[in-house]
Amino acid sequence: MKEFLPFHRSDVGEEEVSEVVEVLRSGWLTTGPKVREFEREFAAMVGAEHAVAVNSCTAALHLALEAAGVSEGDEVLVPTMTFAATAEVVTYFKARPVLIDCMPDTLNLNTDCIQQAITDKTKAIIPVHFAGHPCDLKPIHTIAQNHNLYVIEDAAHALPARYHGKMIGGISDATCFSFYATKNITTGEGGMVTTNNAEWAARMRMMSLHGLSRDAWNRYSAQGSWYYEILSPGFKYNLTDIAAALGLAQLKKCERFWKGREHYTTLYQEGFHDLPEIMCPPAASHVQHAWHLYVIQLNLDRLQIGRDEFIRQLQQAGIGCSVHFIPLHLHPYHRDRGGYRPEDFPVASRAFERIVSLPLYSKMTEGEVNRVIETVRELIKRNRR
Repeated sequence: MKEFLPFHRSDVGEEEVSEVVEVLRSGWLTTGPKVREFEREFAAMVGAEHAVAVNSCTAALHLALEAAGVSEGDEVLVPTMTFAATAEVVTYFKARPVLIDCMPDTLNLNTDCIQQAITDKTKAIIPVHFAGHPCDLKPIHTIAQNHNLYVIEDAAHALPARYHGKMIGGISDATCFSFYATKNITTGEGGMVTTNNAEWAARMRMMSLHGLSRDAWNRYSAQGSWYYEILSPGFKYNLTDIAAALGLAQLKKCERFWKGREHYTTLYQEGFHDLPEIMCPPAASHVQHAWHLYVIQLNLDRLQIGRDEFIRQLQQAGIGCSVHFIPLHLHPYHRDRGGYRPEDFPVASRAFERIVSLPLYSKMTEGEVNRVIETVRELIKRNRR
């Protein structure tokens, strides 16, 4: 049997090792000069005026909603086709996440469903760029402006991505990124929130470290002062210099990583285009898809097996795969508290039964991609009606 091909492998080289070793030898390991450099470089890359590095995208979303003034009783519109964190952070404020169905092709937030979900309690919209395909932000911004709502993008999948030529990260009130181990660039664990609002940036930076007026680097370095004040009860969301050093090295490779993903995506598209049993993921002409994930949808009417058996056979053949995501409305917490039913979200419910995420990462080889294609084609041939 062939060696198992994992769903993901991190792409870390000697440049990352050198950057991290430099920090370890510096004597300063936590939030400091490397974090500030990482923030500057990241903001410049995505075209944002400010960037605040944190320890997860979840933290970034939490800080952005806090800066927006979300509070108890508010409602925030969230797509049902997303990871737990997108809605979870809304509940931190005792606010209510209102779930929205998705588009059948991109699986992004369905903008036609937003208007009917807005009430006088609605405070913000969190569009999620599913798999790295940017949401259609123009109609979302129009609706937000008409109803005085904030737009906070969940761009955990969307680096680097562009919408009508503009980088995701400098368009909305705030944009939140993830540097988790499987993301397009990684710091192991980590995140970033970008904004063009100086007040929001200052607030998020302060709240990311206990609501203190001065961080540790500015208290303990030669130019610092020991004195600080608690300005607001904050959180422990700061990123370390060790993680930032890894991020800086990864950031320099971001474009190369993306080109690799795009190339392998092209091979997948060409390898599956003639199979009516598979719907390949689209990329609209007005966007640059980040290709964090390659998610196919099975045409179950043409197959003798369901999605779960498809995955079992794929893994049995030595190919790692996954499912992104189990829609939020199907989870007990949201189902019970929101009173949601599968038929309330017909597109997401249908898609969930059909979606499979295939391996896609910069460290893959063409041979591995072709192996996935051949295995999927053989599986389809064996199981078609």
